[in-house]
Amino acid sequence: MDVTADQETRPPVAAWSAVFAVALCASMLVASEWMPVSLLTPIADSLRLTEGQAGQAISVSGLFAILTSLFISAATRGIDRRSVLLWLTGVTLVSGVVVAFAPNYPVFMIGRALVGMAVGGFWSMSAATMIRIVPGKDVPRALALLNGGNALATTIAAPLGSFLGQYIGWRGAFFCVVPIAALTLLWQSFTLPRMPSRERASAAAAFKVLRRPNVPYGMLAAALFFLGQFSLFTYLRPFFETVTRVDVTTISALLLVMGVAGLIGTSLIGFVIRQSLYASLVFMPFAMALMAVALTVYGASLGATATLMLLWGFIGTAAPVGWWTWLSEALPDDAEAGGGLMVAVVQLAITAGAAGGGVLFDSSGYRATFLFSAVILALSSTVILVGAFRRKAKADPQCAACVSASPAR
Repeated sequence: MDVTADQETRPPVAAWSAVFAVALCASMLVASEWMPVSLLTPIADSLRLTEGQAGQAISVSGLFAILTSLFISAATRGIDRRSVLLWLTGVTLVSGVVVAFAPNYPVFMIGRALVGMAVGGFWSMSAATMIRIVPGKDVPRALALLNGGNALATTIAAPLGSFLGQYIGWRGAFFCVVPIAALTLLWQSFTLPRMPSRERASAAAAFKVLRRPNVPYGMLAAALFFLGQFSLFTYLRPFFETVTRVDVTTISALLLVMGVAGLIGTSLIGFVIRQSLYASLVFMPFAMALMAVALTVYGASLGATATLMLLWGFIGTAAPVGWWTWLSEALPDDAEAGGGLMVAVVQLAITAGAAGGGVLFDSSGYRATFLFSAVILALSSTVILVGAFRRKAKADPQCAACVSASPAR
């Protein structure tokens, strides 16, 4: 598929303005998705719920993100992608209003389901959108910027929600999303180019991409990466409290260090993966596996833990840029369907990692959880390494057998 047609008349400034508008949308969506983490208690008190019921606000958004990511490409077939992105931004605005003024639990959950739909739809289309907005050589940099917005929102969403909730209430905190969504909608309407639909997708299109060469290896490696990452990341706070033995202020500082390092890593990774994508995808999970093991050995030392958290944030927050860049290279002509499957895989992996890590943490302690994370991350590195070797073998013109067996690209 020729992706340059959409870019021929696009001045560089206009193209990058559109990239920034989409990145702002990414930040807003991530902040909306994770804001309930720091507001569960006031939400539960206000709506007369248990905190467990209030916590389902995150589960329901994740569920609708998975469903939307798998089927949005087929459901919007024939519709200009610019219009779809604008509608998704509008859905985010509506969800903010619904949640902020929700009179009861069912209406509140409807609002959370809407933001889940926006998250799933947006992220499934993000790689395909960047491919069509900027030239191919700039796609890694555009994806890095997009994930930089993600990293920034992940870093500040919980503390900002807690701060705003203290002064303007949880409803006011959620309503703050509304003017940002309105600004994003306006910015996107002026900067996004027309992107006629090129999808010929059925409802099963997201799964059909698994037939493509090397795609199963990449999807499995990505699933293992996020499973391993979140089986450890989810339980850092109890680890800090019981092993490193630090107070809440120090815990906040450690998480901030990790977040800032992630922002730096995300801003730099585009330059690295442009030169050696597969080497980066092999190195990142393996390095994080070593860090997970190191935490079980040196976790009692605040200095060592802070250093490891800095490195974990630097690599772990930046890694999604690598996976989305891989997707844009592996499926340049089917990035929407592939993006939908990737979002579903990542969401399921995060859920499974948090659940599996929790079972191990409760039954066998933090060492079992962290070593489980290390093993899974090492498996991710191994799987993508095997996929890289297979890709190289099929591309080797000296290997007649490989060439004859290789499907036409």
